[in-house]
Amino acid sequence: MKPRIAFQGELGANSHIACAETRPDLEPMPCATFEDVFQAAATGEAELAMIPVENSIAGRVADIHHLLPTSPLSILAEHFMPIRFQLMAPKGAQLDGIRTARSHIMALGQCRNFLRQHGILARTTADTAGAAREVAEEGDPAVAAIAPAMAAEVYGLDILARDIEDAAHNTTRFVIMGRDPEPFEKDDPAGAEGWVTAFVFRVRNVPSALYKALGGFATNGVNMTKLESYQVGGAFSATQFYSEVEGHPEDPALMRALDELSFFSSEIKHLGVFPAHPYRKTAARLAGG
Repeated sequence: MKPRIAFQGELGANSHIACAETRPDLEPMPCATFEDVFQAAATGEAELAMIPVENSIAGRVADIHHLLPTSPLSILAEHFMPIRFQLMAPKGAQLDGIRTARSHIMALGQCRNFLRQHGILARTTADTAGAAREVAEEGDPAVAAIAPAMAAEVYGLDILARDIEDAAHNTTRFVIMGRDPEPFEKDDPAGAEGWVTAFVFRVRNVPSALYKALGGFATNGVNMTKLESYQVGGAFSATQFYSEVEGHPEDPALMRALDELSFFSSEIKHLGVFPAHPYRKTAARLAGG
């Protein structure tokens, strides 16, 4: 059987497109939930998992950061993909006759302006391509789906409006995860754009613990590109942090910063070391950095 890469959603979803762009050598494996994606890769049913983690408009993808710390998978690579959404409906439908649009909550959030301008009611579904399939099966000319163009091809729908996302910079970041971390060496050519180190941690229950834990990154000149917090275990006082920093763990500066982090943390789990995607430089320019 051909090796597979698992993704959440149905054929034609943005995650499917990301799989085709990054690993065309692997067979796409649709999964109903993110939990199923992680499970497929963890058990060997799939070689890799394609996971969307954040969008430039709608923010982080819910639930992912709760699954990362407990998964045996490691982040092997990242991929940034421009997102283009199309309004699609059964053959013969007209834009002025559309009353309802179905899609994943993230897609609906990225197309708010278009829906408001046309008086179209949003309805949430499990994923974008699944919405396209449902619309095709029901055949109601008043009900449309918001999905990538590939979904219209897969399910035989007409595209009534193209590129309806609210902003041209609409981009989703994916991470590719697998069971075995790549043995990336610091001087590996794959890291020509630089390295990213990802980890989760919990600080010790002492005053100013987070301030002290992060101080080592500042004093050692390590750029922290991401720091997100979320509650764990149902306790409002138990906070876990997901972080990404520029650099390789073999870099002396990052090594010292991680040592200081460990002193003030009750738990640290490394999630992966991977080459920085070239889009990071583009994003920095857009942000004026």
